[in-house]
Amino acid sequence: MEMKQSEMMNREDGGEHEKEQESQENGRLVADSVAEKGQKSCSGPGQVSNGYPSTSPQSPRDGAGAGTGGSTPGAFRTLVVQQTSLDPPRETWSKKMDFLLSVIGYAVDLGNVWRFPYICYQNGGGAFLLPYLLMAVFGGVPLFYMELALGQFHRSGCISIWKHICPIFKGIGFAICIIALYIAFYYNTIMAWALYYLLSSFRATLPWTTCTNQWNTPNCTQYLSTDLNVSWTDNSISPAEEFYVRQVLQVHLSPGLHQLGWVSWQLALCLLFIFTVVYFSIWKGVKTSGKVVWVTATFPYLVLLILLIRGATLPGAWRGVVFYLKPDWSKLLTTTVWLDAAAQIFFSLGPGFGVLLAFASYNPFHNNCYKDALITSSVNCLTSFLSGFVIFTVLGYMAEMRQQRVENVAKDAGPSLLFIIYAEAIANMPAATFFAIIFFLMIIMLGLDSTFAGLEGVITAMLDEFPHLLARRREWFVLGLVCVCYLGALSTLTYGGAFVVKLFEEYATGPAVITVVFLEVIAVSWFYGTTRFCNDVQLMLGFAPGVFWRVCWVAICPCFLLFIIGSFLAFPPEVKLFDYLYPFWTTVLGYCIGVSSFICVPSYMVYHLITTKGTFKQRLLKGITPEAPGSSGPQRDTIVITNAV
Repeated sequence: MEMKQSEMMNREDGGEHEKEQESQENGRLVADSVAEKGQKSCSGPGQVSNGYPSTSPQSPRDGAGAGTGGSTPGAFRTLVVQQTSLDPPRETWSKKMDFLLSVIGYAVDLGNVWRFPYICYQNGGGAFLLPYLLMAVFGGVPLFYMELALGQFHRSGCISIWKHICPIFKGIGFAICIIALYIAFYYNTIMAWALYYLLSSFRATLPWTTCTNQWNTPNCTQYLSTDLNVSWTDNSISPAEEFYVRQVLQVHLSPGLHQLGWVSWQLALCLLFIFTVVYFSIWKGVKTSGKVVWVTATFPYLVLLILLIRGATLPGAWRGVVFYLKPDWSKLLTTTVWLDAAAQIFFSLGPGFGVLLAFASYNPFHNNCYKDALITSSVNCLTSFLSGFVIFTVLGYMAEMRQQRVENVAKDAGPSLLFIIYAEAIANMPAATFFAIIFFLMIIMLGLDSTFAGLEGVITAMLDEFPHLLARRREWFVLGLVCVCYLGALSTLTYGGAFVVKLFEEYATGPAVITVVFLEVIAVSWFYGTTRFCNDVQLMLGFAPGVFWRVCWVAICPCFLLFIIGSFLAFPPEVKLFDYLYPFWTTVLGYCIGVSSFICVPSYMVYHLITTKGTFKQRLLKGITPEAPGSSGPQRDTIVITNAV
């Protein structure tokens, strides 16, 4: 009997051991299956994050130990599954190229075409490339990389992301949204001008080539490269300049900002069409805008290539190229060159506008944002350099036609360079109509990409901050946002609208966004901590940023931004457009507009300290400590599956 009972007990133990082994094997299979799915999808609400080897389960947003998994090899693989019962899964890009083209389209904008070439020749030609590259490597690209990594890890827009970083700095997100609205008020008006030119190009003779139109003055001087009887004097005005100033802008009907005049109905219709295109491109999210950028982001490169080849064959093109690249090394000793290089790379790459955070938040959790940052920033810088050849081959041609020095032809910067100088050069080329159509279509598409991105940054921020109110009403919210932008742009459509555009461009956005990014870097590097941030990056990518990136984020980038801010305050720009010198009260107005966005930062700090419970020290400590996952908003159920490797 005892032997039988012993045999039965051994059989039972053996059966239990077999069941346990079978259960463990099933656990491994389940974990491997979930891991495989996690690698093919993104991490976030309702999805799987395939963690790195870890000694303990960790959430990607665990402020106490985020990123430590993967720093040391272990015997177990931990998977963190976050399930959200109240929020739908976050939208993602359909393809990786949708994201890359969207970022490239955002970074490569009108400034690459008109501002970089002008800044380059003004600051020593080829010598300017040295400070430009240094500022890009030590300032622009680290900021670019930082924002992509932040957006991808925390999967939030520019407002709600701060509860995971440093809650007391949440006002930065609201300031970014206001700045984006100010940009939308004036930036799209430039596209409306380009659309006016595009519609005027569908005719055999371009309207800015003759002096017989109703808007022309006696000083209008018409000339062609084959006309040797026309002499160009200091009082001469080209038909292209009169078409731009007197027909498109009608700025001669406004004495200045104190009397803007009526709204131009032609420009109002053009801007309405622009915003209609914008609405139907972004109303459904990145799924639709990601498809549109396949055209709007690639077509400009095709046009630039065509114009480069055509420009290189024009007489006098070599004069423009020499003027563009001839180095003046003595200018490197001046502060202006380094300031212009810093400002150019900053506004070209575009950190601080909430766009990179929004775009990266739709990426898979383990997407290589480091590689993306290097690719897109390199494409942006190379595009600026290429645009210089496109512009200056034509400027050399114009100098040859007028029998003037290149610097006399290239004295205009900004929109005038495109709508006067380049438009005039195109008008004197064979097949002028064709080149005019593709050129102004390129200008429109460059602007559309930036508008898509800027508004998407605002939309993502508001939908993430108020999901219960706006998540299911995205189309209506986008419609309301577009209508607000259109109404806000009406002042730029008046006879004196060009003066308003210049005011917004110089004062309302530039200083404010640089200050906001400075505070963003301080909050991330000094309060959130570079160690924690680098651990987050390691959790996503499998490797941590090196010493170079850490030093840039902690010290070099703040100094880089302080240099721009200090130079702007010490040497405020003298704003002048055409013959109108902006009076002092307009400068005060411009600064007030800029402060109106930045004021959100200190205002929210005060609000946070007042509404938070506890002593002042406790309130301050809560303000600079990241909130735990699920501490605000919908609760997430975290399921941890651990299996032996």
